[in-house]
Amino acid sequence: MAGMRGKQTVRGMIQSLAVVLGAAFVVYLFVPHDGTGDPVKAKDYRVELVTARRAAPYAVAAPTGLPADWKPTSARYNREDHNAWHLGFLDPDGQYVAVEQSTAPAGKYVPKVTQRAARTDRTQQVAGATWERWEGTKYDALVRTGENGSTTVVTGTASFERLAEMAAALESKKAS
Repeated sequence: MAGMRGKQTVRGMIQSLAVVLGAAFVVYLFVPHDGTGDPVKAKDYRVELVTARRAAPYAVAAPTGLPADWKPTSARYNREDHNAWHLGFLDPDGQYVAVEQSTAPAGKYVPKVTQRAARTDRTQQVAGATWERWEGTKYDALVRTGENGSTTVVTGTASFERLAEMAAALESKKAS
């Protein structure tokens, strides 16, 4: 009797496993799994931009006229964190580019948003403005200090050419 009971237990386990695997296969068949889709969704940042331009004590920068293959991915404004404005993008090559602005002291703020990039002695002219070049192991950056004690940083994993492309597209405005 004991030997028969052991065979029934093994047989029951195999039947249960077959049912579970069959159900998993059916679920797999009916769940869409398109591997060609882009997993990063473009973010509409207009509301955050209007909010930041109303609240910030400086003219908030955002790009205008960028080609459609620049994909916005994140946006936020934080008044409590020295009026920090962040706008993140993926460039056409899939590299990260961010526009960061704040009234925080530049010496602390820039290393924070650039993942510890360091100031170089080099500058770069972009659309008639002089930007400082910062270089880091993770992010490089273009940095400019503006009116009202704000600092604008264009940073990311992208090349300096792409960072300059973003910097050239920036339009700084205050809400009217």
